[in-house]
Amino acid sequence: MSGQQDESAEQAVGAFTLAGSPQATAAAGAAAPTPDEEWDLPGGFARVYYADSRRGLVRPVLLADGFNHGRSDLDALYLGLEESFPLIGSLKERGHDVVLLGYDDRGASILDNARTATAAILRTIATRVGNEPLVVGGFSMGGIVTRYALAKMEHDRIDHQTALYFSYDSPHRGAVIPIGLQAFAHFIPVANNFAKQMNSSAARQMLWRHYDSETGAVGVDPEREKFLEALRAVGGWPQRPRTIAVANGRGDGQGPQVPPGQTALASTGDRVYPGTTLLTQAEGHEVVVAELKRLFPKAGKTITTSGFPALDGAPGGTLGSYRILATTLEKFGATVDLRHPDVCFVPTVSAVAIRDLDRPEDLYADVDGLSPEDGEVDEFFCSSETTAHTAITEELCTWLLDRLPQR
Repeated sequence: MSGQQDESAEQAVGAFTLAGSPQATAAAGAAAPTPDEEWDLPGGFARVYYADSRRGLVRPVLLADGFNHGRSDLDALYLGLEESFPLIGSLKERGHDVVLLGYDDRGASILDNARTATAAILRTIATRVGNEPLVVGGFSMGGIVTRYALAKMEHDRIDHQTALYFSYDSPHRGAVIPIGLQAFAHFIPVANNFAKQMNSSAARQMLWRHYDSETGAVGVDPEREKFLEALRAVGGWPQRPRTIAVANGRGDGQGPQVPPGQTALASTGDRVYPGTTLLTQAEGHEVVVAELKRLFPKAGKTITTSGFPALDGAPGGTLGSYRILATTLEKFGATVDLRHPDVCFVPTVSAVAIRDLDRPEDLYADVDGLSPEDGEVDEFFCSSETTAHTAITEELCTWLLDRLPQR
């Protein structure tokens, strides 16, 4: 590979993004079934699937998409909700009609996408046959979007006619993307999709800690502070519906086997970020989490954190953060040593809104031994095994389905 090719390869590495909603692993371009209705909404769109085409929209369940870069792909979302366990099919078998909600920009402010959710709720009410109450919720960020939308509707005295709110591995107390990985996005010497995703409004609002690409500072992003204040201003949670949450992480305090302070990924060859090493998060002051090195233009940077718990091995829904980067590096010619492909993304305590992430004793709490009264939702359920963030499992979906309003 020539020097010019090496330079092009380093520049191209940032083409990937991290997904935060169920996505099918089937071949690209696969299409979902034709919906019974399609709605254009302010800032987004929806597809409606009837349980019985002869009856119309009678028992609506609104499912909101999660976080990623760009416009929602409702084909991928539908197929992802059917691939491992047939969630949409199970809803329809039980007589529920499904409204899939997507956004024009999944990285836009949660407040903006909540307006789209509000419009979808009002359209559902206007279209519904009869007066069956709604079920409203979402996956990952979708659970935060709908939480805020319902709470704001109540604050504004708008009747959302919703009996049950649910979230599916949603980051109520924040999500975690390793700081070294965030920093790497901005170490790539050209504008790229990964950096845009990390600096999107939604990422800044949801991440527990954010890497500032301008200053290199690590902390709570101002956009997160503003969002949390907006959430508090509308009461934090909707008060009228029953609120439930499920977590892809375990509830017994056990997380993925990711020891702190160890190499997660390293580029070990002589081209494409040679010598770059990303380490798993460890506790302590000025802890090195990344040694970043590049050839074009030649540069190096050490990334550190202070006061962080050991986040990567915490109980929670996992994301293949390092796996995705490793695959991309290898695609462009790097030699990669990948040791910890999957790490915690949404800690269990965040998904069920019961503890914060700052202290190890809270982050690693035995959630199964706690009462819902210690948290913020009426009822929650955790996976018996560590599973991928928003993985659609029979265990979690059966629990959720059994809590939907009966006929």
